[in-house]
Formats: sequence, C-alpha cells, structure tokens
Amino acid sequence: MHEAIEEARTPQRIIGTLGEKTLHAALKRYYEGDNAKHEMPIGSYVADISNEYGITEIQTGAFNKLRSKLTEFLNISPVRVVYPLPKTKWLLWIDESTGETTKKRKSPKQGSIHDAFFELYKIKPFLTHPNFKLCIVMLNMEEYRYLNGWSVDKKRGSTRCDRIPVEIVEEVNFRTLRDYKQFIPDDMHEGFTSKEYGKAINRNVRTAQTALNILHHVGVVKRTGKQGNLFVYERT
Repeated sequence: MHEAIEEARTPQRIIGTLGEKTLHAALKRYYEGDNAKHEMPIGSYVADISNEYGITEIQTGAFNKLRSKLTEFLNISPVRVVYPLPKTKWLLWIDESTGETTKKRKSPKQGSIHDAFFELYKIKPFLTHPNFKLCIVMLNMEEYRYLNGWSVDKKRGSTRCDRIPVEIVEEVNFRTLRDYKQFIPDDMHEGFTSKEYGKAINRNVRTAQTALNILHHVGVVKRTGKQGNLFVYERT
C-alpha cells in the first residue's frame, strides 16, 4: 500500500482521469499494479480496473452514480465494488487565501463497516446479483478540507480537498450473501429491534433501520413480528 500511496501523491503519476483524488488513485494502484489495466472501456462505460478477475470499481463517493454502470457491467462480468471508509481520521484545514495548512487533529469518531449502509442502500437491488462482490476497506487516513464553510469557524459546510490513505486496517469481503452476516455482532441476541441493533453497533436508529432493511433484502435476517412500531428480527 505504501508504494501505491507514494505513486498517487506524485504529480507526474500516470492516472486515467484528470483530477483524480489521491485515495482513489492509491487504491486503484493497490488493487492492480499494471496501469495498462486501468480505465478500461467496457461497453458504454469506463471501468476503473479490468483484468483476469473481472471488473473492479473503486467508489469513494455517492453510490447512486454506480447504478447505470452496474446494470451494464454485471451482465457481462464479475464486478467487485471497493468502498474505502476511514477507521481513524486526522483532519487538516487549508486557508484558501494563504494556502496555509493547520496541524493535523485526530477526529474523535471511529469508523466501522456499518458506516457503509447509507451508500449500499442506493444499490440494494444489485447486492443479490451473482456477479456482484463488495470489499469494504477500512483505512487510517488524513483528510484535507478548505476553510470555506458557512459557520463562524468556516468548518461546517466546508469543501473536502483530498484524502490521503495512511494504512489499510482491514479489508472485509462480501462474496456470498452469507457474508453479510458479518454486519451482525456475534453477541446479538435473537428477537432484536432496530433500536437494539443500533445500540449494538454504536450507530443511531436511522442507520440501524437502513442496515436491517438491506440485511432483510439479502436474506440474512427475517422479520418475526413487531414490538410497538418496530419490527423484530432474527438471523436466518
């Protein structure tokens, strides 16, 4: 990963898309070292990587942009979607007028694979396709943001400049539908609600409801009743 990061941070790097961000470029290099297999035309679209294992799309942004690509790609090849998420993040702020950058400060929030659900919901129908694979990559990273937000300190509503991966902490692969059980804590009791699930994964109820909607769709949990206005779930 270190070599991929250094290459991605070099101004003279060979990349397929003008203005490609460092995180995307580093992961593309990490998952396929041969630049000739990057930015490959496939049908009506261009794949980040196309090699003997199939197509790899590295999605660092909104998943709704993936839907049309997946519709075409999944009919002709196995597709792996790589989704990077921060495990530990250090923030650095850039003054647009002077170009000065603050010292990095560690964010108190610790990321987890459960942070993927908001984006996964946007491609929910594709998750059960036999050619679909998912890889969630948890990384420690530095995030650079411009001090151009609407709040007094100019941080809220600010624009992200770039993200620099420092190291890979964990890669979690979802090759079969059974793999989605990794989203359910081992000590989760049977007959749980979204409120209880949210508490177990340390996320709010809205995230928990989205998560269980997806897990129910792929068939790793089932609804067995209701507790007030909340569904009760069990593992399948």
